[in-house]
Amino acid sequence: MPATNSVLDKFLGEEANILLREKLDLNSFIQAEQLTVGNTIHFDIDEGRLFLFPFDEGHYTLHLLYVQQQELSQTKISWVQYLPEFFHLFPTAQLSENIPFRLDQSTELQVPFCSQSRNLIHDLWNVKAINPLLQSFQLTEISLHLLRRAIEHVTVPFTVCPVPACRFLANDAEREKILDAVKILDASLDRPYTIKELARRVAMNECYLKKGFKTITGKTINEYQQELRIARAKQMLQHHGQTVSDVASALGYSSISHFSTAFKKATGIKPCELLG
Repeated sequence: MPATNSVLDKFLGEEANILLREKLDLNSFIQAEQLTVGNTIHFDIDEGRLFLFPFDEGHYTLHLLYVQQQELSQTKISWVQYLPEFFHLFPTAQLSENIPFRLDQSTELQVPFCSQSRNLIHDLWNVKAINPLLQSFQLTEISLHLLRRAIEHVTVPFTVCPVPACRFLANDAEREKILDAVKILDASLDRPYTIKELARRVAMNECYLKKGFKTITGKTINEYQQELRIARAKQMLQHHGQTVSDVASALGYSSISHFSTAFKKATGIKPCELLG
């Protein structure tokens, strides 16, 4: 589940009646989702908010969340999540010159839901392009304009965001445990870890580990492991002259069939197609 859901859950409450949920595939570092709910939430009418979650120096996850009141007591919520990889595109010094990046704690800021922001939200969900690449370009461009608009308008934080899923990352020791988990997975491509095993290795609560890992890396633990293994498999097949069977065994897959299925799902091709 995306880390953003912890923000949404805080405002929707347990009795939220989600009538429609849509998700957009923008690119690997920006995600978007739109919900229509049938209950009253704790936002003022037609409001926007920005949530920043810093978890290390120069590393951030940022959420933009916009609320629009609809007819028939319905509310439309649009959010865009900018993952850590997005902020790696910019020098830390440049980021720190702007609010909210000067702040070193999880922060919530109110942003105006102006006519331009409304138009950008509308355009985000109504992009029509002649091919997927151009559509991705358009979606990325719109999301960048939306973030620029929000940062231009923010002034000072009105509260520290009390999001249980991410608050613990303000603690250096807890954040270090997440980074240790990443290192363990990076060094263990031949031995995929379960969440329970990984939590035991880093001495951390499983729920916190899952939520913190997603916030920091932008991926679930399983997604992260799978991407590492598939990337390594491609190298072994293309450059190391190993057979499909050898690669499957070296990366800890239970069978060639299991490996082939996972590889094709991730890459769209069979592993044998990469053999020279």
